[in-house]
Amino acid sequence: EQESEDDIHSSRSSLDRQSHHRANTTMHVCWYRNTSVSMTDHSVAVENQLSGYLLRKFKNSNGWQKLWVVFTNFCLFFYKTHQDDYPLASLPLLGYAVSSPVEADGIQKDYVFKLQFKSHVYFFRAESRYTFER
Repeated sequence: EQESEDDIHSSRSSLDRQSHHRANTTMHVCWYRNTSVSMTDHSVAVENQLSGYLLRKFKNSNGWQKLWVVFTNFCLFFYKTHQDDYPLASLPLLGYAVSSPVEADGIQKDYVFKLQFKSHVYFFRAESRYTFER
């Protein structure tokens, strides 16, 4: 389904990473999550692609990791910098809900959003209001 934080730090070759991320196609994610995507949603997704830096919070840690993030084809791709050829990891977003952190999450920062699918929870922080709203 997705890579864990430990997988992100593993020393796989670029070729291994490239072939692994090809398996994260929309069709595979739809099948695995028992969902579908309408042609309208697909058309809108093609027109709405974003890239830029986001900070990602690690589980059970106060630290944030700065990553270059590309949002395309219902998926976030994470790179160390905008110059990298291959992503460190990817996160298919079909089925995820986007919300603001609640008090119980213990996040006391501005411009933070929460992505959640079942028990998988991720927190991302933008560096400006403009980036956060995008």
